[in-house]
Amino acid sequence: MNKIAVIGQGYVGLPLAKGAVDAGFEVIGLEANPNTAEALNNGISHVDDISNEEISAMLSKGYQATVDPKELAGAGVVIVCVPTPLGDAGSPDLSMVISAFKTLSANISSGTTVVLESTTYPGTTEDLCLPILTETGKKLDEDFFLAFSPERIDPGNQTYRLENTPKVVGGVTSASTAKAAEFYSKIVEQVVTAKGAKEAETSKLLENTYRHVNIALVNEMSKFCNDLNIDLWDVINAAKTKPFGFQAFYPGPGVGGHCIPIDPNYLSYEVRKSLGYPFRFVELAQEINNSMPDYVISRIQEILNNNCKSVKGSKVLILGVTYKPDIADQRESPATPIGDKLVGLGADVSFHDPKVPVWKLLSGGLSLNVVEDLETAVADADIVVCLQNHHSYDLDRLATISNEFFDTRGAVNPELGSRL
Repeated sequence: MNKIAVIGQGYVGLPLAKGAVDAGFEVIGLEANPNTAEALNNGISHVDDISNEEISAMLSKGYQATVDPKELAGAGVVIVCVPTPLGDAGSPDLSMVISAFKTLSANISSGTTVVLESTTYPGTTEDLCLPILTETGKKLDEDFFLAFSPERIDPGNQTYRLENTPKVVGGVTSASTAKAAEFYSKIVEQVVTAKGAKEAETSKLLENTYRHVNIALVNEMSKFCNDLNIDLWDVINAAKTKPFGFQAFYPGPGVGGHCIPIDPNYLSYEVRKSLGYPFRFVELAQEINNSMPDYVISRIQEILNNNCKSVKGSKVLILGVTYKPDIADQRESPATPIGDKLVGLGADVSFHDPKVPVWKLLSGGLSLNVVEDLETAVADADIVVCLQNHHSYDLDRLATISNEFFDTRGAVNPELGSRL
């Protein structure tokens, strides 16, 4: 088992490859994009949490990126970490999972432990992946072992990383659970075994649905608290002093990344498909969270109207276009629909983000270059809208020199600007 392979070298697969290399494994990183594989083999990282120096160290310890599936042969463990986006009408798109398992079936050695980490709906590992591996005559728990282990990578989190975040593992059989748990115990501090693969799959969806629903709660509260002249941020600060029974969640301009906007839909999809009725909490939370970009636009219009200005022709400076602070990841960022809507309304939109040199909008293929002089741009804008509170920003300073400042993250002194 000294050689392992990780299929997919993105925000999940690359940190996992690093963890395995650091634990003494020879690691093959199978990557579909040849440019990404070449860059990794030249010591260049594309993931925020892993530096170029760390990639170079991985290479010296036995890591290699490749686009050749034949390199999977001889690997004692193969972990699948490919994207699982939403397809048409919000249904799960598992095309990359299916492709990865077909590649696996044709190239793995006898006795390999296969683990799916890509987030998906309950039953995928057993009902979709297992048949692909057995269709050529391979036998479960003899020729291969099969398990699911939900990824828990949190980009930008400096406290909880791969090695000190408990790893849930659930196999299609108890023997497969044991094999997968044995591997992960070598790279993480704690392995938690679930009853089976379906339970492990559902645990991931529960984690993200919990956040999804609670974020929707405070997002909806932000609307009526504004109408009632109640400071929701102060309300949350007061409520979170309770030492039990409450966890603080915060409103925002929308939800981004893969986990919150996408993963709960997998659970809702499976409930509807298998049982014929809706998972109402998820669908309502999705409706509320999806409404936030439009609500942000309405608040921008309100602030400008109070200054006898319309959105059309106004200079709007966006601060922060990534979905999380201090990372470059823009997946599902609410900044994109907000920027598109502002452009569509005729606003003169500019942006600043310390992690993003060029911001690509969907409206007409528009690309904006980051403003070079932040303070000059702030002072020149009719309104500055903070969508992401990167720690490098001195927001109070920026709010002080702005004409109008709208803070969607509750990070600025409320006396210096408007807050969501």
